[in-house]
Amino acid sequence: MSKYLLPTLALAASLGAHAAPAKQEPQPKLVLVIAVDGLPQEQVTRYRSQFGEGGFRRLLDHGAWFNNAHQAHGVTVTAVGHAAILSGAYPYQHGIIGNNWIDPVTLKSVYCTEDTAHKYIGSEVTEPSDGTSPKNLRVDTLGDQLRYATGQKAKVITVSGKDRGAILMAGKNGTAYMYMEKSGNFASSTYYMQQHPQWVQTYQAGKPQERYYGRTWRPMLADSAYAGDAGELPNLAMYSESGAPDAVYYKRLKESPFLDELTVDFAKAAIEGENLGRNPAGVPDLLGVSFSAHDLANHAQGPESKISHDHLQRLDRMLAGFFSYLDKRLGMDNVLVVLTADHGFPNVPEFSSGTQHIEAQRIDSKKLVAELNAHLTAKYGIDKMVSAYLMPNIHLDYAQIAAGKLSREEVENEAARFVLKQTGIADVFTRTQFENGAVTGTRIATLMRRGWNRELSGDLMLVVKPYWYFGSGTSGTSHGAPYAYDTNVPLIMMGKQWVKPGAYSQYAEVVDIAPTLSFLLRVRPPAGAEGRVLSEVLR
Repeated sequence: MSKYLLPTLALAASLGAHAAPAKQEPQPKLVLVIAVDGLPQEQVTRYRSQFGEGGFRRLLDHGAWFNNAHQAHGVTVTAVGHAAILSGAYPYQHGIIGNNWIDPVTLKSVYCTEDTAHKYIGSEVTEPSDGTSPKNLRVDTLGDQLRYATGQKAKVITVSGKDRGAILMAGKNGTAYMYMEKSGNFASSTYYMQQHPQWVQTYQAGKPQERYYGRTWRPMLADSAYAGDAGELPNLAMYSESGAPDAVYYKRLKESPFLDELTVDFAKAAIEGENLGRNPAGVPDLLGVSFSAHDLANHAQGPESKISHDHLQRLDRMLAGFFSYLDKRLGMDNVLVVLTADHGFPNVPEFSSGTQHIEAQRIDSKKLVAELNAHLTAKYGIDKMVSAYLMPNIHLDYAQIAAGKLSREEVENEAARFVLKQTGIADVFTRTQFENGAVTGTRIATLMRRGWNRELSGDLMLVVKPYWYFGSGTSGTSHGAPYAYDTNVPLIMMGKQWVKPGAYSQYAEVVDIAPTLSFLLRVRPPAGAEGRVLSEVLR
């Protein structure tokens, strides 16, 4: 060893022995993760001037806002997007490849959060396909890592109008509460507990869902504020033909902004009932809130509609009230807020083609598959070589392919060539291409590869043309494509002690949220996380 190195090592040891321990930055008392179901980034920008002071405007003015943030996978639906938010993983890892998918073995439809081993707590009737647990989620989440790092002392609670919104953000070790369409209650399942805590029972006994009976969803702003929007102004009455609150009324509630008001109310009850943000162990708690009603408004009339516009303004005021509540309860300086969405939305096809002069239509999946089967029968002399489908996935019948002594790859390619010729189809990827790593070269290919799961996905994966979608009927619209209108979502972080405010043009993904929060909370990132730490916004 060099004689010059010895004094250096001795000095370093001496300094280390007497150095003061590094001061750790304070951690948030509460991490609040908000998901707005079906909120495209462009709506936040388009309606910004009409927002009040305390909701979206507060986030935009005092938070770090990425306007080029994306749900960066190919099948942009509610379950897939919610699974990404706190796992930091893509579908090929987290295993949630859709709201529903086909089991390749049984060929039956699987709902993303179904689990027949568990049921809803209370008087709720639980159907076999109801969402009751995260059994199908194949990775852990930020909440799971926070619970692990704190010896299970941190509390992780999620609330949503949809079971999949709550369950997939709660992870394996959090507690999810979801709106019950038959009773208007929020409830959990036996996966999480055998009976509700007293605060939930007290909340349910108050029957807050009944206060909306007889009310009507009408425009919040002056009629002139909606000039240029499509469709009619909202005029949805909350009632039932029976003359009293019942399942019909509770379903109507779910289609209105009142669902989101109830979601906020239950979130407040959870904060107080669980004492979130005041953890006696001095560790952060995590609250996930998913607002579901905006998705339903956009499905009905599109993001260009007066109904969608009005709903977003109402949600803005709800957020303002929620943040004001947190100011008084905890002090917002002690709260780290993240807001994002599970997916965006295309315009209604009639608006795209009529007003925007962009070709757009609905694609009849049943008709397309029938024509594909007929083509393959004519080519190979075998009936129904498509065994099952749930778009964008098509499953081929391996037994028939083997019995006919055919090459699986040959049949895949023949099927893909036929589907590519059909109206509204932009691309088709095959199982063999995915397995051989041949799906490369474009952003669309990357997003579809991330969305394909080897064990669960189909043998063909279809991509529609921009603004087209798989669906029937003559009204409304739907999401699920790998294009910017479906992938580009808000990503805003706000927390005075941890986040530098500003508008950031850097590309970001929703899978970046979990690694960034893991860094700030000083916990291990979820196992499947592939995002980056958004270090440019951190103090």
